[in-house]
Amino acid sequence: MTKSEAAQEPAITPELVASHGIKPDEYQRLLEILGREPSFTELGIFSAMWNEHCSYKSSKKWLRTLPTTGPQVICGPGENAGVVDIGDGQAVIFKMESHNHPSYIEPHQGAATGVGGILRDVFTMGARPVAAMNSLSFGLPSHPKTAHLVKGVVEGVGSYGNAFGVPTVGGEVRFHRSYNGNCLVNAFAAGLADTDKIFYSAASGVGMPVVYLGAKTGRDGVGGATMASAEFDDTIEEKRPTVQVGDPFTEKRLLEACLELMQTGAVISIQDMGAAGLTCSAVEMGDKGGLGIRLQLNDVPQRETGMTAYEMMLSESQERMLMVLNPEMEDVARAIFVKWDLDFAIVGETIPEDRFLILHGNEIKADIQLSKLSSSAPEYDRPWVETPAPAALAEVPQIGAIDGLRALIGSPSYAHKGWVFEQYDSQVGADTVVTPGLPAGVVRVHGTQKALAFTSDVTPRYVKANPYQGGKQAVAEAYRNLTAIGALPLATTDNMNFGNPEKPEIMGQFVGAIKGIGAAVEALDMPIVSGNVSLYNETDGQPILPTPTIGAVGILASLDDLIAGKPAEGDVALLIGESFGHLGQSALLAEAFGIEAGDAPPVDLAAEKLNGDFLRSQRRNIVAATDLGDGGLALAAFELAEGAGIGVTLTVQDTAALFGEDQARYLVAARESGAAEIEAAALAAGVPVTRVGRFGGSTVVFGAESAPLAELSALYRSAFACAIGG
Repeated sequence: MTKSEAAQEPAITPELVASHGIKPDEYQRLLEILGREPSFTELGIFSAMWNEHCSYKSSKKWLRTLPTTGPQVICGPGENAGVVDIGDGQAVIFKMESHNHPSYIEPHQGAATGVGGILRDVFTMGARPVAAMNSLSFGLPSHPKTAHLVKGVVEGVGSYGNAFGVPTVGGEVRFHRSYNGNCLVNAFAAGLADTDKIFYSAASGVGMPVVYLGAKTGRDGVGGATMASAEFDDTIEEKRPTVQVGDPFTEKRLLEACLELMQTGAVISIQDMGAAGLTCSAVEMGDKGGLGIRLQLNDVPQRETGMTAYEMMLSESQERMLMVLNPEMEDVARAIFVKWDLDFAIVGETIPEDRFLILHGNEIKADIQLSKLSSSAPEYDRPWVETPAPAALAEVPQIGAIDGLRALIGSPSYAHKGWVFEQYDSQVGADTVVTPGLPAGVVRVHGTQKALAFTSDVTPRYVKANPYQGGKQAVAEAYRNLTAIGALPLATTDNMNFGNPEKPEIMGQFVGAIKGIGAAVEALDMPIVSGNVSLYNETDGQPILPTPTIGAVGILASLDDLIAGKPAEGDVALLIGESFGHLGQSALLAEAFGIEAGDAPPVDLAAEKLNGDFLRSQRRNIVAATDLGDGGLALAAFELAEGAGIGVTLTVQDTAALFGEDQARYLVAARESGAAEIEAAALAAGVPVTRVGRFGGSTVVFGAESAPLAELSALYRSAFACAIGG
C-alpha cells in the first residue's frame, strides 16, 4: 500500500459506519466478530455483504416458507438461478432480478446492466440464454421524470439485449403515482443446458486457483449494492457514480468464452460478479464450499489507475466472472480467454481456514472470518402488522360500456405496448414462435419438438388492498397466461419489490404476499426456484405499491399444442369460468374514475387448477384464447378481436359483467363445431362455460352500445406513445 492510499483511508467514525448502511447494533456484532475495529476496506466488505440487497436479512425468515421443490426441480433457490427439468436430459435455467434504484438514477445504464446481470446469472450455470423478459413500473405520465425514465429504460433494455443477441419475448409495463420517485425495472432471463452439464458456485479443493475472468475493474458501481438497500431522498442525483456501465458486446464474448471453457473440464465452480462485485462472488463461493479465500488485489485487471482495495472489492464493473480452476487446465483455460480478447488472471486461491484474506501488495487490507460474512449475516424477524381488511366498495359510478372500454385502452397501462416491444429484438436466434403481445412468449427448444413459454405478472393494486389474495393472484394470472397459449406451467421465479421493511405495515404487506404466493405455487404445482428481494423502494417516506412480480415458465410438449391463432369471422366467444362481477380494485374504477377502493378479487385455487387443466384438454377445439385479468371480459374481448383486425359482439353490457375482474376465467374463440364440443366437455367436467358473443364484422358491440373497431384501434395503438410524448 502506498502512502497516498493510506492517506485516503478515512477514520472509522459513527458517521462513516452509518453512511455504509450499518446500524449501531450491527456494528457491535461486527466488532465482536473481528475483535477489533475494522479497516476501511473491511467496513466496506461488511457493508456490502450485510446490506439488504445481498443478505436478505429482513426476508430470509419468510422466503424459507415458500414451496421450492418438486419432481421437476433440479436446483431451487440459493444458486445463481433456478434449474428445472424439461425432459430428454435438458433443463431450463431462469431467474428474475431487480435493478430499480440504478434505473431511476441513470435509466439507460441502470436498465442495460440489469439485463446484463440477469443474463450472467443464467450462463454462469452453463446455460445458453434463449429468452428475456422485463416487468417495468413507472410513475404517472404527467410526472416530470416519467417520460425520461420510460425512454431511457426501454432504450437500455433494448440496446443490451439486442446487441447481446437474446430475444425479448414478453413482459409488462404499468404506471401509477406510487412509482413517481422510484421506478421498478425487473429483468428476467432463461437459458437451456444439459442436465449433466450444469455448473454451480460452491468452491471445492484447497489450494485451487481463484481466477478473474472478463472485463477489467473500474470505479463504476462502487457501493451499488448498499445504495440499492436505501431509501431515496433529494440527494438521489449524487448517487449517479454508483450506477454500473454495461457493454453487451463484451458480455457476448464472455458468454461464448465461458461456455467453451465449461466444455474443457477446467471449471470447478463459477460465479458471476454482480452486486458487491468481487466481494460477494468470492464470499459466496467460499462459504458454499466451506473454504476460505485469499485474494491478491495487485493481480486484479484494472482499467483505472490508483484504485484502492476498497474500490476494487466493491466495484460493480460489469461483464466479470470469478472461477475456481482445475490447476492442470490453466493453459487451456487461459488460451480460450485470450482468444476471446478477455482478461484471465489468477487473483487468489482457496485456503482451508475460515478466512477472507485480502492483500494489496504486501499489505493486509482485510482479514475476516469468511463464514460470518454470508451464512452468519444478520437476520431479522421484523415486526409486522396484518393489512386491515379494506372497506366495502361503495356504489360504482355509472359509465357506458364503450366509454369504459375507451378509458382502459386510452390509458398507457392498458394501451397497446408496441412502442415498447418494437424496440426489442424478439426474433434473434430464430427460435421465437410467439412474439410479445400474446399472454406469453414462446421459444422452441432447438432441435426438438418442445417449446418453452414465458410470462410475468402482478397486480399491485390488489396486493396493497389484500396482500394475501394479491400474492395468490399474481401466481394465478401467470398460470393462466401460460395456460392460455396451451403450455403446462412448470415453475416460477419471484421479484419481491416493497417499501421499507422497518415499517410494520410494509413488512405486513410482504408477509401477506409471501403467504399468498406460497399457497398458489403449491396448489398450482409451480414451485419457486429462484428470485430476488428489493426493499426500501421509497422516496421521501412514500412507498411504492407492493409489487411481488411473478415470472413463470411453462412447457409445450409439441408445437401442435400451441394456442396462438386469431379469431375469424363468425367464431364463437366462450367464457370459461364463473363470473360474479367483482369490481373492487378494478382497472375500470382506477382508469375511468381514479378510484382505488374495495377488496381484491378472491382467488379460488381449486377453480384455477380445474379450469386451466380443462382449457389445455380442449386445445384442438380452441382457435385463440386469453385469460381474463385487468379490464375483465371487455378488455379481453377487445384485445383478442383487435389483434385479429376484426370486430366482436358481446351479448352483455352490464358494467360488472363486462369489467368485473373475477379470477380463474378465460375467453376463447372457437368454430361453431369446436364450441359445441367444448360445451359438452365442460358439462361433463363441471367447468362453467358460457357463450358471450361472436367475433366478426368491423364494429365492437357491447349489448346496445357500439363503436367502429378502426376508431378504437387507433386510440389503443397510439395512447402509450402519446402519454409519454413518444
